[in-house]
Amino acid sequence: MKLGQSVEPESFESVTVFFSDVVSFTTIAARGSPLQVVSLLNSLYMTFDSIIDAHDVYKVETIGDAYLCVSGLPRRNGHQHIKEICSMSLGFMHALVDFRIPYLPNEQLNLRIGLHSGAVVAGVVGLTMPRYCLFGDTVNTASRMESNGKAGKIHLSSEANRMLEQVGGYQTEKRGEVIIKVQLIILSPLNTRYKY
Repeated sequence: MKLGQSVEPESFESVTVFFSDVVSFTTIAARGSPLQVVSLLNSLYMTFDSIIDAHDVYKVETIGDAYLCVSGLPRRNGHQHIKEICSMSLGFMHALVDFRIPYLPNEQLNLRIGLHSGAVVAGVVGLTMPRYCLFGDTVNTASRMESNGKAGKIHLSSEANRMLEQVGGYQTEKRGEVIIKVQLIILSPLNTRYKY
């Protein structure tokens, strides 16, 4: 890529895609200066990045308060991707317990998280400012899991939940069907002593 050559897109049959969004971020941002908001996001993402470093997870991108990660690519890891993403997600939620907004110290951040497991195509797009991008229904479904989720919860599609049940070690509860006609399942730690 650095030589100006294109990188061929690659198909990955089994990955888990993660989306998160800070709940009411627009309102939180409006209550601080632009510098305070940038500082807040930088601090939050440094916290999240340190959690990612402990897992087999690739951070694809951040756009404002939205965060996109994947496991199972670029290095394939069998079906461990669901475990890696779920452990990371629980780690994010746990980190928010002590995380404070510097300019709103009495308020706490909250996330909506959505996960889906399936196939994607990944590749580098662009030459001037190349980006590693993900494409396919799996990405769209993970995004819908997040946008239709509840604050403070990790929402899994039924496909992700089936894979998680095979891996074991996690407890989930069914939330039920939502308008998008994809069943949502909420993840909670099975063992509170589990290392995130």
